[in-house]
Amino acid sequence: MITEEPEEPGTPLPFFVYGTLRPGEPNHDLFLRDRTASEEPARLRGAALYDGPGHPYAVEHHGAEIHGELITARPESYPDLLAALDRLEEYTPGDPRNLYERAARPVARADGTTTLAWVYLAAPPVAAHLRATGTPIESGDWLSRR
Repeated sequence: MITEEPEEPGTPLPFFVYGTLRPGEPNHDLFLRDRTASEEPARLRGAALYDGPGHPYAVEHHGAEIHGELITARPESYPDLLAALDRLEEYTPGDPRNLYERAARPVARADGTTTLAWVYLAAPPVAAHLRATGTPIESGDWLSRR
């Protein structure tokens, strides 16, 4: 999948969350409470979900789909939220030790419209390992694993 970039560098994008940041999951209130303008169901096409365990990884995979939420940050919260989520996912731009990479991807809303959003995808070495030996979450929905 080709990474798409925002039209303007530095443009705040919403976030597509698919695991522990979803409503009802442990990191939702810790990181998102009082920082969001909206939260709505959404889907990421072209990616499959794998159990971490304890947390999921999104791995690029043609024909697969992940269910999650599209989170739009309050404008005044965006810089701090972006930094907090990068820390949570242990993502540092350009660091070869990253477990996740933050990438801009088109995400489908429930009404069928799409928008570009930040998604934390498994970094290439992690993705290769998961494809070879990982446990896929066939439904594409982290909440269905229970």
